[in-house]
Amino acid sequence: MKRHVEALVSRALSDAIQAGELRARELPAFAVEVPADPKWGDLSTNAALVLARGEGRPPRGIAETLVRRLEAVVPAAWLAAPPEIAGPGFVNFRLAPAFWQARLAEALAAGEAYGRSDVGAGRRAQVEFVSANPTGPLTVGHGRNAVIGDTLARLLAASGWNVEREYYFNNAGRQMTVLARSVRARYLELIGRDGVFPEDGYQGEYIRDIARTLFERHGDALADAQELVAFRDAAEQTIFATIRATQERLGVVFDHYFNEDSLYRSGAIEKTLAALDARSLIERREGAVWLRGAAVGLAQDRVVVKSSGEPAYRLPDIAYHLDKLGRGFDAIVDVLGADHIAEHEEVAAALRALGHDTTRIRPVIYQFVTLTRHGEQVKMSTRRAEYVTLDELLDEVGIDAARFFFLLRKSDSHLEFDLDLAKQQSTENPVFYVQYAHARIASVFRQAAEAGVTPAADLDLSPLGDAEVETLRVLATWPDVVETAAGELEPHRVVFFALELAGAFHRYYNRHRILTDDGALTQARLALVRAVQQVLRAALGIAGVAAPERM
Repeated sequence: MKRHVEALVSRALSDAIQAGELRARELPAFAVEVPADPKWGDLSTNAALVLARGEGRPPRGIAETLVRRLEAVVPAAWLAAPPEIAGPGFVNFRLAPAFWQARLAEALAAGEAYGRSDVGAGRRAQVEFVSANPTGPLTVGHGRNAVIGDTLARLLAASGWNVEREYYFNNAGRQMTVLARSVRARYLELIGRDGVFPEDGYQGEYIRDIARTLFERHGDALADAQELVAFRDAAEQTIFATIRATQERLGVVFDHYFNEDSLYRSGAIEKTLAALDARSLIERREGAVWLRGAAVGLAQDRVVVKSSGEPAYRLPDIAYHLDKLGRGFDAIVDVLGADHIAEHEEVAAALRALGHDTTRIRPVIYQFVTLTRHGEQVKMSTRRAEYVTLDELLDEVGIDAARFFFLLRKSDSHLEFDLDLAKQQSTENPVFYVQYAHARIASVFRQAAEAGVTPAADLDLSPLGDAEVETLRVLATWPDVVETAAGELEPHRVVFFALELAGAFHRYYNRHRILTDDGALTQARLALVRAVQQVLRAALGIAGVAAPERM
C-alpha cells in the first residue's frame, strides 16, 4: 500500500525539482506511514519536513509545492479528498474505494506470489539458529529460537534472498566432557559399580536411557575404560538424533550443520589465536590468554584461552564467524538468546579488530520463555532435569499453536506462553482465531458452490465500497509487512498482521452477507474474501502454521 503513494510522492518531487521549484538535486529519504489517528487520513508523508533544512524554507511552503504537483500525478479516482497539509508540514492522503479496489485487483492477479518481492535480488543470506549444545533434548527456549530463525529464513526467501539455514553443532569443550562423565556414572550404576556423578552433571532421565543402551550393547565391557570416548560418542549421537527429530517435527529443516570440533581439527582455532596475536590483540597472564579489551573496543579484557589450556567459548566463536565471513554471505543472521548478548559483542569487536566488516552480521536477540499453566509459572532448569522439553510442549498444545505463540511477542521481549490458552478451541486463542478466518472463508466458497455461484470471467470490483474498506486497507499492507519484517528481522510482524487481517474479516463477515441477491456485489465480495484467504494462507505459511479448510 505504502509503495504506491511513495511512488506518487517521488514522481511529484522529481517534477518539482526539474521545474526548479525545489533546490534539491536528488530525492530525500522520506517516509510514508499510516497516521496514529485515523482523523489524519489513510496515509501521511513527511517529505516536506525532510526537505525543509536543505531548501531553507518552512516545511508548509514545501508541502504546498508538493500538493500542487501531486494533483498532476495522482489518479483522481484514488482520492476521497485532495491531499491536505497538516501540522508543521505533513501531507495527508484520504483514499477512495477505487484505490482499494486497485490494490485488491493486484492481489488477485499476483495470486500466491502477492507480498513476495525481489528486494534480496538473489543475494546470499545465512540464518544460523537453534545451535543448542548436544547435551540434552530441546527445551521450550530452544523452540522459540527455532521458530524465530525458521520464520526469518522464510521471510528472507519471500523477499528474494537465497537463504541457507545453518545449525552450529557445539560438540566441543567442557560441556561435552561433563556429559560423557554423566553417562559413565549412570552406566556404572547399572552394572553395580560405584560411579562418582559430576557435581554439575546432567541429571535427566535421558542420561540413564543412553547408559542403558550402552549396557545393552556392551554389557560391562566399558567398566574399566579410561577414556570417555564411547560415552561421549553415544551421548552425542543419541541426543543429536533426538534434537533433529524434534526440529523436523516442528517443521524446521537445516541446509547445513557445522561441527564445532571441525574448528579444532582444521587448525582454525590456532590460526585465529595467531591472527589475534599478530595484531597484538591478546596478552598472556595468570596462565591464561586474554583478549585485550582496550585494543578491540571493549570495556574489559576477556579470556580466550583458560589456564587449563582449553579455549574459552569466545575463541571458537570468533573462528566460526571468520569461517562464515569467508563463505561470502551477503547477510549473516545470528539468532541468539539474551544470555549471549555480551559474547556476541565481544566476537564482533574481535572481528573488527582483525580488519573484517561486521555490518553483514546481524544478531537477533530473543528473550526467554515462561510457561504458565492455570495462572502459575512452570519451573524449568535444564541441568536439574526440571524442565519442559519442546516435544512435551508440542504434545500438549500442537505444532501450530506452539509456532504461532512463539511469535506473539517481539523477539527481544519476554514471552509468557499460556498453555491453557494455547489449547483452547475458541476465538480467544490467537492461532485458532486466524485459522478459523481461513476455514470460514473456505466454508463461504463451499456454500457458493452449492448455490451454483461460480467466479465471474470478467471481474468487476466497483460494487465494493465503504463497507469493504477496513478489510481492504489491512489486506493491502501485506507486501509492506513482508518487506519490513524481513528488513528489520522482526518475524512477530507476520502473526500480528495475520491477527489484524483475521479480525477485519470476522467483523466484515458478521456485518455483511457475502452471498447476496445482487450478482455483481456477490462476485466482488467473493473476490475480496478469496484474496483475504490467499493472504492469510501466505502469512500462516511464513509462520509455519497450517491453514485449515475446515475446523
